[in-house]
Amino acid sequence: MKIFSTSVRQQLSPSRLSVVCFVFQAGLTTYYHPGINLKKVHYDSIKLYERLEAETGQAVGFHQPGSVRIASTAARVDEMRYQMTRTHWHVTPQYMIGPEKVQEIFPLINMDKVLAGLYTPGDGHIDPYSLTMALAAGARMYGAQIYNPAPVTGLEPTADGRWDVQTPHGTIRANRIVNASGFWAREVGKMVGYEHPTIPVHHQYVVTATVPEVKALKKELAVIRDLEGSYYLRQERDGLLFGPYEKMEKMVLQDSWVRDGVPPGFGKELFESDLDRIMEHVEMAMEMVPVLKKADIINIVSGPITYTPDLLPMVGPFQAVRNYWTAIGFGYGVIHAGGIGKFLSDWIMNGEPPYDLIECDPNRYGKWADVPFMCAKARESYGFNNVVGYPKEERFAGRPTVRTSGVYQLLRDRASMGFHAGWEQPHWFYKPGDDKGYEPSFRRTNWFGPVGRECQLVMERVGVIDLTPFGKFMVKGKDSHKLLDRLFANNMPKVGLTNISHMLTPNGRVYAEVTITQLAPGEFLLITGSGSELHDLRWIETEAAEGGYEVDVTNVTDDIGVLGIAGPNSRKVLQKLTDEDMSDAGFKFLHCKSIKLAGLPVRAIRISYTGELGWELYMDQKNMAAVYQAMMEAGKDEGIDNFGTYAMSSLRLEKGFRGWGAEMNCDTNPLEAGLDYFIKLNKPADFIGKAALQEIKAKGLKRKLSYLSLDTDDIDPEGNETIWHNGKVVGNTTSGAYSYSSQQSLAFAYLPMELCSVGQKVEVELLGRKYPAMVIQEPLVLTEPTRTRLQKKEKSKA
Repeated sequence: MKIFSTSVRQQLSPSRLSVVCFVFQAGLTTYYHPGINLKKVHYDSIKLYERLEAETGQAVGFHQPGSVRIASTAARVDEMRYQMTRTHWHVTPQYMIGPEKVQEIFPLINMDKVLAGLYTPGDGHIDPYSLTMALAAGARMYGAQIYNPAPVTGLEPTADGRWDVQTPHGTIRANRIVNASGFWAREVGKMVGYEHPTIPVHHQYVVTATVPEVKALKKELAVIRDLEGSYYLRQERDGLLFGPYEKMEKMVLQDSWVRDGVPPGFGKELFESDLDRIMEHVEMAMEMVPVLKKADIINIVSGPITYTPDLLPMVGPFQAVRNYWTAIGFGYGVIHAGGIGKFLSDWIMNGEPPYDLIECDPNRYGKWADVPFMCAKARESYGFNNVVGYPKEERFAGRPTVRTSGVYQLLRDRASMGFHAGWEQPHWFYKPGDDKGYEPSFRRTNWFGPVGRECQLVMERVGVIDLTPFGKFMVKGKDSHKLLDRLFANNMPKVGLTNISHMLTPNGRVYAEVTITQLAPGEFLLITGSGSELHDLRWIETEAAEGGYEVDVTNVTDDIGVLGIAGPNSRKVLQKLTDEDMSDAGFKFLHCKSIKLAGLPVRAIRISYTGELGWELYMDQKNMAAVYQAMMEAGKDEGIDNFGTYAMSSLRLEKGFRGWGAEMNCDTNPLEAGLDYFIKLNKPADFIGKAALQEIKAKGLKRKLSYLSLDTDDIDPEGNETIWHNGKVVGNTTSGAYSYSSQQSLAFAYLPMELCSVGQKVEVELLGRKYPAMVIQEPLVLTEPTRTRLQKKEKSKA
């Protein structure tokens, strides 16, 4: 186990195993990260390193000259503006600067191509070896025991959920184990029955001899990252050090380690360097920093860094193996070490993550992430290391995986596909004359018109959507109701009914949003988002095991296909295919029935995340194509067609529907998110987080989720943009989209209580410009059940 915390005074429990791994690194440290909460990881790391020498007495060789990311294209300038608006509401210092300031910070740069820079003061580099020694020394100061070398030869779970860790020094009994073993991660994982999708990548950096122009400088050069050249460059004593990221066709994977394992005894060794492989980047570096042309190369270092398919680490507890945690797959190990150590320490000590970091959840990969997929994605991620990071980004290597729905073959050539937890799912559909394909942009692009067409389809006629990527669990057994009453803040639905429920953390934050249906007495179907499938399943299984509940929890995600049908004509289409009464009286909202559709068994739930009249249809995967084709044939006269997730997102925002991972997550509580209706504080069961919520309610809220309309042009909010009022940062958006019904941009946003009133004016920053926005009454468009209820009320009055 490798746990670093904000202060090494946070003592390690003697029952935990500490394994320290030495990692090849260039030692770069930066506050910057495009991920919202990964910025916190970087921040915590740097703040620890700044005081580590004073605390431990060990020098760490920490240099903080700052860093500049260089923009030399218009798209890069837009990317920097995009990132700036996602940073203003964080503590991370970051500034967008002009060419003159770039030259002042890095006077040796060729200014011919420099358009702008993203400057982060406090960035720099640290000596990885000295850092490791200081952390180890600090840990020993406060009682930690470090055995080195101490290869783990076996891991045996005990009946009470603990572990026996077998080493040459003997067996250590641990309350939990954290796999922090770097490029040995797969081998340690195999000891508990898992092959983690991590693979070593060859990374090279070049060190020069003394450069006179560098030696003559009065202060250390800032680190620069030439994004078009795909390399970083920093000062190394009186010379320079730069490291490129080759294109995917040139980079090298150490795939033999995946096949045969890490060679015995491999530790501090390096690979053979290959200057020819990186020569293209060397030449670009020479053009950007001309003094390199005369510099003598004294060393080319080539070593392994560990990649996951998406370049993000795998951090946290693992599903299906009690008290087994991972901290693996760190492509940028040094800058993550301190912050991830704090994150894990806080989680272990407090029983919940200190903040939301689901993008690094180790359970985001399932068995579908096989070796060919892992290799293809790692190659893509390394080669795309410095490509422009667009919103709605898609990357296509290794796709499709084995996870394709029963209608994938019917839809694949008609839609722009998105990737969700291994699944292919249509984002939007093509029509003749449309500009097809994936065209990334920071502004509205080729999807904008077609998505509007699909929204109109659902609002006026009837549309069908593939929702198979939903996570799906069956929970049944003697204690099923008791377990779910403990896990969820809402009451459990009666047999044949459905509701929306939330799992909360002990501190009252929203861990998950789940749709629950009681199919039969004590038998429940749970539906969650695709990105939180195993994340949620782990939480459920852990509570079931630790609470001693007699239940059976089964993941049926891959077995069940799901089609959604929505729109005013959806009832007519389904009625043609079934003898079941689909009328409003015969099949009420949030009711569930087992029916025959085109002669095939389907479990139908009257619900739609578009907010329109609709059903979700659950069926065996092998029947999906037949049911889909039957609906499309039956719906010809009703104007039936396909729609994708982009349209669903726009429609749900118009209806004021919150989304998990945006409006609610482990950074928010359900009261500030406006989920009061779903939280039953008066229910008898002592659900997780109940006491914390009662305390939050008693103290009062400091902020609240608000509903905004924006006056924009060719750009719409995505979420995580900064909100301004009277020249000050006051909040952030959580999600946003264009409303085709009202012809304006919409967003959800967290604002302080004093700015939440309807009519309040604020500004939302998009690509460096502040657009006027106003808090409006939600929802903008009433849901179909609400409209129907109001119509009935008006008729009764008449």
